[in-house]
Amino acid sequence: MQTEFKRFQEIIGTKQTFVLTTHINPDGDAIGSETALARFLADKGKTVHILNESETPENLRFLTEIFPVIQYQSDLHSTLLRDAECCIVIDTNSRKRFPSLQEAFDANRGVKIIIDHHLDPEQFAELNIIDTNLPATCQLLYSLLSSIDSTSITSPVALALYTGIMTDTQSFRLPLTDPATHTIAAELLRKGVKPQEVYQHVYESGAHDTLRLLGMALNSISLHQDGRVALMTLPRQVFIDTGTKESDVDNLTQYVLSIRGVTIGIVITELEEGIKVSFRSKGDIPINKVANHFGGGGHKNAAGARIKNSTISAVTRDVLEQITRYL
Repeated sequence: MQTEFKRFQEIIGTKQTFVLTTHINPDGDAIGSETALARFLADKGKTVHILNESETPENLRFLTEIFPVIQYQSDLHSTLLRDAECCIVIDTNSRKRFPSLQEAFDANRGVKIIIDHHLDPEQFAELNIIDTNLPATCQLLYSLLSSIDSTSITSPVALALYTGIMTDTQSFRLPLTDPATHTIAAELLRKGVKPQEVYQHVYESGAHDTLRLLGMALNSISLHQDGRVALMTLPRQVFIDTGTKESDVDNLTQYVLSIRGVTIGIVITELEEGIKVSFRSKGDIPINKVANHFGGGGHKNAAGARIKNSTISAVTRDVLEQITRYL
């Protein structure tokens, strides 16, 4: 990646205005990467804005104290996006993942950069900094920023990076977690990050309604294919009944995969604008290929898709049918 790192350094050395964005319904790796990079660039005297499709989940808003995150509104922010000298897309490599920003993003004539760790990148950027062997974009970003300036990982930047790594590895237990992941985490702790405080912010700050939602989600789990597939379904009505939203159900896949004998876990969520499917697998099962079938993508053992113009029952039937090919 040294060639890409060097090119990135050259770009930020010659550009002054930057806009950062990420995928719809951002997770800890997305917000962590954005705020870490924005803080880094601002510390270098750059003018930076983070413009996101979705609002920041409540449990990640502590990261906006590192750098503010703006929810994109076309009438207020399209000019800002179109005129930026450099647009950086983080933790996704598909323009479909930030649809409201797409028109202004495409109109931008500045340098476009992708920083990501997902498979099958869309070809729209001048510079692709992508490593699909890493468990988190924040791990890649740590290496990138460290290569530019060894003093750039300040305490706020370290906090953002640690949050992204911890959440995207599900507390350092997903398959792509490697020795470098733990070494980098240790370096971030030396910068003053307190892991117990990060964990409390992310996982121990939910409302009572969120637990009610979790209870309904757990109660919906069904087993298929002789217990090898676990399926959780969340109809739109459960969100209405509990007064919750999609961001309140992050990482539900950990529950379906925790059942003995299960090798594929699926969470199907009915949203206002369509159906979201989260896939997880164990071992050599390439669950990303199932996600690809539904227009999504991701990693070998962790992937997802969003499906419009369908119903939760139809999607459930189609997903279970496709799953049989990979057991």
